[in-house]
Amino acid sequence: MSAADHYTYRVHWSAEDEEYVGTVAELPSVSWLAPDRLEAFIGIQRAAEEIVTEMQASGEETPGAIADKHYSGKFQVRVPEEVHRRLAIRAAEQGVSLNALATSRLAGA
Repeated sequence: MSAADHYTYRVHWSAEDEEYVGTVAELPSVSWLAPDRLEAFIGIQRAAEEIVTEMQASGEETPGAIADKHYSGKFQVRVPEEVHRRLAIRAAEQGVSLNALATSRLAGA
């Protein structure tokens, strides 16, 4: 099994290229263009596998898979005081905590 097996792959249409674009989150500079969604998906997976193999052969550390990382569920965001105040008011008006308001907003983003 390769590190690339657990990587995060996406395929989307590019109006600019008029083809599907396959990307891999762990290797943001890598993409694969193809006229078919499945071809783009297979292409980006193969490209990532080749890159990981080359990195390992040269002794480079490969990026860890996002899916294999563990998250605490906590992160801190700094906002201007006025934004904090408006969010606190909105949370109070909705009868929820500021954390619940932020979580629902972030989940919908």
